[in-house]
Amino acid sequence: MIKAGIVGAGNISGIYLQNGSRFESMEIAAIADMDHARAVSRAQQYGVRALSVEEMLQDPELELVINLTIPQAHAAVNLQALEANKHVYVEKPFAVTLEEGRQVLRLAKAKGLYAGGAPDTFLGGGLQTCIKLIQDGAIGTIVGATAFMMSGGHESWHPDPAFYYKKGGGPLFDMGPYYMTALVAMLGPVKRVTGAARMTRQERLITSQPKAGEIIQVEVPTHVAGIMEMEAGPIATLLTSFDVAGGSVLPRIEVYGTEGTLLVPDPNDFGGKVLLRQAADSDWREVPLTHGYHENARGLGAADMAKAILTGRTHRASGHMAYHVLETMHAFHASHSAGTHIVIDSTCAQPAPLPVGLQDGKLDG
Repeated sequence: MIKAGIVGAGNISGIYLQNGSRFESMEIAAIADMDHARAVSRAQQYGVRALSVEEMLQDPELELVINLTIPQAHAAVNLQALEANKHVYVEKPFAVTLEEGRQVLRLAKAKGLYAGGAPDTFLGGGLQTCIKLIQDGAIGTIVGATAFMMSGGHESWHPDPAFYYKKGGGPLFDMGPYYMTALVAMLGPVKRVTGAARMTRQERLITSQPKAGEIIQVEVPTHVAGIMEMEAGPIATLLTSFDVAGGSVLPRIEVYGTEGTLLVPDPNDFGGKVLLRQAADSDWREVPLTHGYHENARGLGAADMAKAILTGRTHRASGHMAYHVLETMHAFHASHSAGTHIVIDSTCAQPAPLPVGLQDGKLDG
């Protein structure tokens, strides 16, 4: 078993800690935060140790750092952990800039260490069922896909929403990784991107507690749309927005094949309904989920990486896939600025599907 420590005691840390002893390959044993009081509070809640970041990096018992800091700190914390000879797994996005992402991958390779990144929701039962249906030929040859993330923004519910509108934030960099990782996991890597973007408002009013009434200065586009041409041939359309005031009825993801259509569940979740309509069908039919991990299993990607460290196999939520998604997201903005297609330099392996019939907590058959 690999023992892990979390850096960052914010909102998302709770579910990681809740799942901290769930997986056979990993135990979360400690947490650190710049605000030590927050780390102590989380540690007491979940029965782990509260450390400073420096103590965590120096602790020989902790082999893996799970980085849950804000996006602007992702690369810096990853590089610190790698320099301390610890494997790293980071919340999305993998980094803010492409050069930061490349630095992390280069250092991990030089040190012989593993680097991975969220989201890991594609390992849940919903998306794994979709991957199996596609690979089994249920909808024939894949022609294309659509993905929609339509929201009014986070300032109405998140306790500290400002960073969602800073560099490394916005709807594409915040929620886009779920949708794009799902598309890459189902259809393979991206070859070329064409995008358009806009910043609808330069200021956002926080209406959630405890910072209701504060004004956020917006630094990033809040409505981004574009097309991805996949290496294998399909064409995918992506639309992400924090500017939808009246709600939306668009599907999360649909995949279109020569023999049918697949309605994919919310890629921010692990389960959900999978609906299939083949060419001869008169209506949609629900497909029973073929894989486990239907509920919130955040940490599953880190546990899969821990299993890979122990066995020497390739991990599924890899740093290379997370970097490929990062480069593709940057390409949407770059295409808008340049008014042209952007060719993606990186590529990645399509992650291996999980085996059918796994017991909860296990990653390999």
